[in-house]
Amino acid sequence: MTSPTPARAARAKAPKPTPPKLIDLARWLFILSAVVGMVRFMVLLADREMLIRELRAQQPKLSQDELDAAATGGILFGLLLAVGLVLVYTLLANRMAAGRNWARVVLTIIAVAGIFMGVVRLVAAASGFAAAFGLSVSAVDLAFGVVTMLIDGAAVALMYQTSVAGYFKTRPAEPPRHLGPPGVTPTA
Repeated sequence: MTSPTPARAARAKAPKPTPPKLIDLARWLFILSAVVGMVRFMVLLADREMLIRELRAQQPKLSQDELDAAATGGILFGLLLAVGLVLVYTLLANRMAAGRNWARVVLTIIAVAGIFMGVVRLVAAASGFAAAFGLSVSAVDLAFGVVTMLIDGAAVALMYQTSVAGYFKTRPAEPPRHLGPPGVTPTA
């Protein structure tokens, strides 16, 4: 058995960079935002009667059993979707905390889009525009929306502080795994 080369041993044990406190806080804020969004979604899904009313309005020919089955399927699908979104947010937030700039950009785009849609929802509800089109926006939904907008805005602001900008600078690429002569595969 051969011992690993010093370069390979150094590469295998290279410590991961410790994220600055602001970046770590931004990571947890993004995860919190996803969890709050999931709770918001679960609160909306908990109103089974509203779901059945909406289904009845869209499909008036369905029987009560079909409406119940569709509502149950919609709730289950919604819960799976909510858990999946929390996992995706967590993955992106952890990648961002590891110094990956692409994850920071993706989280920024998602957060800005969420904030924009939240502001549009607030303006539509406050102006009566939503009610004019028959859309109901509950106060609980608006409150959850405001909370997630504030959390997302704070997380984005933390990621772009000048004190942590250097953390996302490009790192040197890893040396190639194959360090021997061409055509020869090193053995472990």
